[in-house]
Amino acid sequence: MKLLIVEDETAAYESLVEILNEIDPDIEVIGNTESISQTIKWLKERNLPDLILMDIHLSDGTAFLIFEHIDIEIPIIFTTAYDEYAIEAFKVNSIDYLLKPIKTYELERAIQKFKKLSRSQLSEYLSKLPQLAPTARYTSKLLIPLNDKLLPINIQEVSFFYTSDKNTIVGLKNGKTYSYPKTLEQIFNSLNPAHFYRANKQYILSRHAVQNITIWFDSRLLITLDTEVPERIYISKNKAADFKDWFVNG
Repeated sequence: MKLLIVEDETAAYESLVEILNEIDPDIEVIGNTESISQTIKWLKERNLPDLILMDIHLSDGTAFLIFEHIDIEIPIIFTTAYDEYAIEAFKVNSIDYLLKPIKTYELERAIQKFKKLSRSQLSEYLSKLPQLAPTARYTSKLLIPLNDKLLPINIQEVSFFYTSDKNTIVGLKNGKTYSYPKTLEQIFNSLNPAHFYRANKQYILSRHAVQNITIWFDSRLLITLDTEVPERIYISKNKAADFKDWFVNG
């Protein structure tokens, strides 16, 4: 059996591989993707696996966004550290839903469930997968609390979102910055992923704000925007190819 693991945490990925080897040494992990864009690209270009282990919460958004861009005809076992997505996952008759930290017997049970699916059951399951694709509703405006008022901002005016010590700011193209009472995770889930990129734990970048990309000495990317930022913006070596693909193709 060949598996693709969609997981953006190295420790979680390594734990899954270890558990799979314990369950059945003949299970072959043929790939690991860490984001929505990487997963879409991988599935378009590679030989398809028999089964996907997919974390719902990825570095660049909710995994359900994948179904907006590509038809997946492969059974999926969902994994996540949060239980808020359970109902949505089960609505499409998912093979199983595993809550982290994943236990060996739970993953083994899920794989056995997959193996026991009849052809008709598998076809029925796959026919329901597209229902996971959310209706695209992306934020077009922000309301910034400012003293006793709310300042309306068009999303096109935003160059970046930045967080430090649990405080988030919005940086605009005109150089102004404002405090914003949401986490980067909450913000990113409301943004169009074609226009905004989760660069790292501190930054979300606007595609149109990127002015310069420098290849750093350790294969990281140093990103320069159209406005000043609180601290330098680096894209890790592991995400560099993904960022370049996003920047070019959206």
